[in-house]
Amino acid sequence: MASFMISSRRRLNGHSTLYISTKINMRKIISFMHMSLDGFVAGLNGEIDWVKVDQEIFDYVGKRIGEGDTALYGRVTYQMMEDYWPTAGEKPTATKHDIEHSQWYNKVRKIVLSETIKDVRQSNTKVINGNLSESIGEIKQHAGKDILLFGSPTATHSLIKLGLIDGYWLFVNPIILGRGIPLFTEIDDKIGLKLLNTHQFACGVTELNYVLDK
Repeated sequence: MASFMISSRRRLNGHSTLYISTKINMRKIISFMHMSLDGFVAGLNGEIDWVKVDQEIFDYVGKRIGEGDTALYGRVTYQMMEDYWPTAGEKPTATKHDIEHSQWYNKVRKIVLSETIKDVRQSNTKVINGNLSESIGEIKQHAGKDILLFGSPTATHSLIKLGLIDGYWLFVNPIILGRGIPLFTEIDDKIGLKLLNTHQFACGVTELNYVLDK
């Protein structure tokens, strides 16, 4: 969690000035993304059938997201999630992952970036239609844990341009797509990163966990 200092002045007895510094903790937005070795997060038509996932990865990811309290989605990813996860754990064929992730999805606070969705029925879901810098900036100042941005390449591109992504939790798949939707595009300035940890999965996927090196 990042932080910054706010200083203020107060007059005491009409004479001296007291300087007060307050440390404000800022929540981080972490981009959680599966990607190919050559940096693509989906095929040209949004295909993700090349992504490797298994119970080992599900368990590993579940530990981290289970500690979170807020999920961030772009419109397309959110609608895909809504079509499946609210009731996925109730199906007779539900797997361990289906049950656990469905329970998590239903309770976690959700933020959706969309210019077309105007409102949602769920009380734990907030839609942001515009002014990303101000809206996301306010959310990052609220008490809570890191905010995980799931997939959502278009939303990710917008947040990167605005300097609102604080870290990257990447799962690099052992495949070269050659073309598709890139994770990083149209970036004008260098972005320094600090590697926190890596993890190798039996299926060949490698986790890379970075935060911005500020």
